[in-house]
Amino acid sequence: MIRRLSVAYVVLVAAALLAFKVPLAIPVSEHVRDDTEATVQRDATAMALLLANGDEASRGSLATTIRAYERETPGRVEVLPTWSGGTRAQWDDVALVVTVPASTQGAVRISYPTGEIDEEVWEIWAVRALLAGGILAVAAVLGAVAVRRLTRPLRDLHAMAGRLSDGDLTARAPVTGPPEMQTLARALNSGAERLEGLIAAQQVFVADASHQLRTPLTALRLSLDNIADGVDDPTVREDVEQAAGEVVRMGHLVNGLLALARADATPGGTEPVCVPEVIEQRLAVWRPAAAERGIRLAATGSSEGAPLVVAGPGHLDQVLDNVLANALAVSPDGATIRVDLQASQDAVVIEVHDEGPGMTADEKARAFDRFWRGRGLTGRSGSGLGLAIVKQLVTDDGGSVVLDDAPTGGLCVRISSQPASARSGG
Repeated sequence: MIRRLSVAYVVLVAAALLAFKVPLAIPVSEHVRDDTEATVQRDATAMALLLANGDEASRGSLATTIRAYERETPGRVEVLPTWSGGTRAQWDDVALVVTVPASTQGAVRISYPTGEIDEEVWEIWAVRALLAGGILAVAAVLGAVAVRRLTRPLRDLHAMAGRLSDGDLTARAPVTGPPEMQTLARALNSGAERLEGLIAAQQVFVADASHQLRTPLTALRLSLDNIADGVDDPTVREDVEQAAGEVVRMGHLVNGLLALARADATPGGTEPVCVPEVIEQRLAVWRPAAAERGIRLAATGSSEGAPLVVAGPGHLDQVLDNVLANALAVSPDGATIRVDLQASQDAVVIEVHDEGPGMTADEKARAFDRFWRGRGLTGRSGSGLGLAIVKQLVTDDGGSVVLDDAPTGGLCVRISSQPASARSGG
């Protein structure tokens, strides 16, 4: 916008210069021609008077005057023995020809080349063009300075909007500039403050509610377990076990809400993370649960020499835990879950492949929505928050996550992150 305004300002000044300079320069050019014609006619008249006297002294003076005139000017003088007309000035493409009669003694004719006149006219135009160029240069500098000062409030508002879009709810715009800009800055600052307050209140509510629900859910589950142990009726035991399963699901839901409340908070500090080490640790944690169903967890890819990534404390651990939990829930007994790592100087990509039923295109589009549950065991017992938590944490760390079809027919969760060297500009 600054460049456009500066160019528009310079174009406006140039149009004004053309509007004023050209109409003034044309009369000046005509004045030069008229002045030259008058001067040549005056010189020719003076010589004609000497010729009209007819005596020897006058003729000698005329000869001296002609030599001096031709030496000092580009004009050429011709004495005509006869002339029947009056004073005449005629312009052509080569010269100005002025003829002045000398009574009965003939006439004096001066041929003055128009090249000298054209050079003088061009000099006038060149001087005016240089002045116009100087004025345009000064106008461009002053216009750029003025435009920058005028648009500074807009740049501040743009910077504030960018910080807000990046999740910095503390961003505020300085209240400067014209009254309209000040009003807009105050309105945006007020909206940002209200948004910050609402999000903070929401986070506090979700976190408090999750903490408060954990204790009674734990107590309820213990009570149901005790009831199940003391009941001999198979029907009653089945009902109690079903209720206990719902309590477990509610516990997962509460834990997911608490994780989302933490993920939605303003991003805190980050730290360099060694991705191969985190993958190895999380696979070691999940292998016992996978072994109970005969599921194999395999790590593949280029683990050696993989660059560090920058992430929030524990973010990558939680991301892998959610993805592996979903993969175990949908994979059949005896299947293989593969965690593949591909690293380069531009990106670090983790792919988790399962052998479950996969997802349709519509399901992939909704999979990251909160509380959405798909097919399989995750749809029946999951909280619908796992992939939402994954999306939030990965995005907060500057990465991306997408869902694709796995070569084995299941689902591929692809998590991409930037190396720490790339994010620091190195």
